[in-house]
Amino acid sequence: MKERKEQMKNFYITYYSQKDKKTITRRGEHDDKSRFGENKKTGVGYYVYKDLDAYGYRTATEPFTIKERVA
Repeated sequence: MKERKEQMKNFYITYYSQKDKKTITRRGEHDDKSRFGENKKTGVGYYVYKDLDAYGYRTATEPFTIKERVA
């Protein structure tokens, strides 16, 4: 798991925002508060990540794509 965290340290994440009703791409960072999970009621996967564009934590629900960001 440590390798996965290192690989995902800095990335771009793209997903559909229910709040904004559009597809968004954000710069993100994986840290100790970030996590992958699955909604117990719906079974939909999610990812909580540190959003470097909006300066806070966000939750992306599936489907989402993550691409490495080279610093």
